[in-house]
Amino acid sequence: MKKLFIWFVKITGFIPYLFYFRTKRYYVNKLKKRKHAALLISNHTAVMDFALYLYIFHNRTIRPLAAEILYKKNKFLTFFLKMIGAIRVDRDLFDFSFIEKSIDTLNKGEDVLIFPEGRIPDDKKMIEFKSSFVEIALETDTPIIPLYTNGSYGKKKRAKVVIGEEIYLSRLYDNNLTKKENIDYLTNYVRNTIVNLEEKLYAIEQKKENSTNM
Repeated sequence: MKKLFIWFVKITGFIPYLFYFRTKRYYVNKLKKRKHAALLISNHTAVMDFALYLYIFHNRTIRPLAAEILYKKNKFLTFFLKMIGAIRVDRDLFDFSFIEKSIDTLNKGEDVLIFPEGRIPDDKKMIEFKSSFVEIALETDTPIIPLYTNGSYGKKKRAKVVIGEEIYLSRLYDNNLTKKENIDYLTNYVRNTIVNLEEKLYAIEQKKENSTNM
């Protein structure tokens, strides 16, 4: 039922998506079509970030982590989140059951979308990452696909996304370090990778601007 609902959303929302996002994608190294599950890790700019990735990875079933506050906005949004299979995160209750749910989802071959900042920054500048995604990736040995979006959504705007190469955190794990040291290092490693994607997009835009002015 959830998969049917997701495809209904993708089909009926495709035309509005084309006009609202006008997405331009850049790849560090274009990914081959994959059959395995992945953790999609992105910076967070707006509630619409999920809709963006829903279409970028249109051939995949994506289940996003959603904060409890979204379930309190209105009944329609609550219904929508439930129907797309969103994984609820109750931050105020310090409930970590979302980790097990994410692991179970990945083991079923579905993607999990996580915004590790945990909230939308006031000025869209990336803030520190929460480390839960590292534990999920290590437990399942699932690859991480790092993503950066400029969050430019709406009329006369254009969403630009940079898609990085897959990262297997298990290959970066250092047995000479404690578990906490590894988690801190890997959290920052992924965050720095996404910062580099932001810088890559800036460099691309600058190059285009300079060539236009020549």
